Amino acid sequence: MKRYEKLAESLAEMIRAGVLLPGEKAPSVRQASAQYGVSPATVFKAYYLLESRGMIRARERSGYYVSQSAASGMPAPEASAPPADATEVTVNDMIFSVLDSTQRTDMIALGAAFPSTHLFPLRKLAQSLSRANRHADPASGGTNLSPGNEALRRAIARRYLGGGLSVAAEDIVVTNGGLEALTLSLQAVTTPGDVVAIESPGFYAALQIIQMLNLRAVEIPMDPERGMDLQALEQALRRESVSACWCMTNLQNPVGATMPDANKAALVELLGRYRVPLIEDDVYGELYFGAAALQAAKSFDAQGMVLHCGSFSKALAPGYRIGWAIPGRFFEAVRRAKLMTTLSACVPTQLALADYLDTAAYDRHLRSLRHQLEDLQALALNAIAEQFPSGTRVSRPRGGYFLWVEFPGSLDAMKLYSLALQHNVSIAPGPMFSAAGDYGHCIRLNYAQPSSELLEGIRVLGQLSHTLLSKTA
Repeated sequence: MKRYEKLAESLAEMIRAGVLLPGEKAPSVRQASAQYGVSPATVFKAYYLLESRGMIRARERSGYYVSQSAASGMPAPEASAPPADATEVTVNDMIFSVLDSTQRTDMIALGAAFPSTHLFPLRKLAQSLSRANRHADPASGGTNLSPGNEALRRAIARRYLGGGLSVAAEDIVVTNGGLEALTLSLQAVTTPGDVVAIESPGFYAALQIIQMLNLRAVEIPMDPERGMDLQALEQALRRESVSACWCMTNLQNPVGATMPDANKAALVELLGRYRVPLIEDDVYGELYFGAAALQAAKSFDAQGMVLHCGSFSKALAPGYRIGWAIPGRFFEAVRRAKLMTTLSACVPTQLALADYLDTAAYDRHLRSLRHQLEDLQALALNAIAEQFPSGTRVSRPRGGYFLWVEFPGSLDAMKLYSLALQHNVSIAPGPMFSAAGDYGHCIRLNYAQPSSELLEGIRVLGQLSHTLLSKTA
């Protein structure tokens, strides 16, 4: 990272943390030059970068000021309060209907699970795939069976080591996307009829897998900023015979919460006391805003009880379907389950990603992607503040590409979903994120879309939500 980029990131972090408030004057060029020990030219370049990202604005003959955000007065969603008892899960029909709607090519895909493809380095990935195919050993299909291609596992391990987590290539099982890693992990630690603790609202695919494996779910309340309520989790552990806990500790889907590191350590310690494995879904972990990387709960795992799962699908290559598990003491169970189901992940795509990761291109792509996502989030938040009804609440994640929107209580998210489809806009309605069908007045929005489509989709949703609320007034 260049010097002006480091300075820009330092100032951006101060804005995010509220040290520099909207409307407040940023340090003058002279002050910043002296304070940070850089040239005035470096300060100007940093300020131009922050201005291009909409974080500061220049005032003629006055200097730079932190941008006023229309969304700054919007409250965050309230903490959830799901039913306390374990329940059967029956969500598949609704989820499949929503997923089918996002596949229409005429749709503004605010309900999609992936960012728009224009955010990914598809050409460079294609070049890596071409090189991998030219140099591939015809016999590599057998040598790349589970746990996966050695070069790719080494590359993944190096990325964890760079983030401060010591992982060996031998600890990693490569899978067909993150969802298979999570499914194999859950299978390794449960049997039909078991109870799984999950966040609420939680990842809909977790509910689908729990339903598919004939398990039951106990939903744990969560705070929109701090994640799973650990006190409520401990009460559930005392009350129910919980066999596993599935949790997104970083940039949780759908709300976007990130657990503080102290809470991650406390989560691992709590589950360790009850001998309950933690399935850590960390597929969004590299999409953080700012300079500080997010720490995984796996970092605090001294007993091998955390089955950590990641993926390239959210940040780099959705269509390549490459994920991985770091299953700790359950490594052999996950590896064998992989062999018994799909044998291995696609060998050419494993080789292509190993080739791509062998360069500095991924880190450059991630830096660019994070900045683009942060810009799009600001755009979406401002548009929501201007277009959506009074009383709307919205999350402000520190990364990722989802917003959790909580409308005034009388709005029916399923009706909004149906009306939006008629206007070629997809959303993900709140009930698909709950085993009990809760969150009927909430939706998840994917803001990682072309800006013109994003603004048009929010405009349409704003009009429809006003109409629905006027009918219930």
